[in-house]
Amino acid sequence: MDQDEWSIQQIAKLAGTTSRTLRHYDDIGLLPPSSIGHNGYRYYDRAALVRLQRILLLRELGLGLPQIAQVLERETAEESALEAHLAWLRQEQDRLARQIASVQHTIDALRGGEGMMAENMFDGFDHTQYKDEVEQRWGKKAYADSDRWWRSMSADEKAAWQQRVSDLGRDWIAAAEAGIAPDSDEAQALAKRHVEWLTGVPGTPASAPGGDVKGYVLGLGEMYVADPRFGTNYATSDGGTRGAEFVRDALRVYAEAQL
Repeated sequence: MDQDEWSIQQIAKLAGTTSRTLRHYDDIGLLPPSSIGHNGYRYYDRAALVRLQRILLLRELGLGLPQIAQVLERETAEESALEAHLAWLRQEQDRLARQIASVQHTIDALRGGEGMMAENMFDGFDHTQYKDEVEQRWGKKAYADSDRWWRSMSADEKAAWQQRVSDLGRDWIAAAEAGIAPDSDEAQALAKRHVEWLTGVPGTPASAPGGDVKGYVLGLGEMYVADPRFGTNYATSDGGTRGAEFVRDALRVYAEAQL
């Protein structure tokens, strides 16, 4: 559309959000409309669209609205900020492409009865890329312990661990696609497997004696929905966050009842 302003309904449809969300952004001063018509309708110009794009990008990184407001206030150069975010997205695109090629290599080798090269199997699965984030969230010891654990594993052990993660993700998606309730026996069995998996990874709050397992599980559930880096592991065929929301809700029921 070649126009100077868009109505709130048009913007909501284009951005895949809701008018209610946009009104909330206005109420908290995050995204005020460019103008308000005589009928009280909100309208947004091109600058507002650029700002909304940045808000949505930052939301996908898992930032809360107060943190997003701080980032936008601190970074006034829209173009340079978007260029930096684009660089990160391209890095993620490259990492995912390498993971896809790695998994395809394994599938081809299994189908053909060929030997598998361990160094090819884990291309794109570089856990060190989250070093700073893990240390910020849970401390340097948490990262050091998990890193030591991962590096101590053989190629077969790493493959088995990756398979366990893959199987769990597959079963979560199948359950979400089936439309079962988060508090159903099947969903709660998956939640139990998920928590057992989490508590088996050294360095996490879930594995530490006396750690806040419940808080950790609830926090991860919310992260699965807020951060697409994790939410894509549970994406259903229709896209969106439905699968991640199902995992979050099932984990919440399990945590409240069992942890």
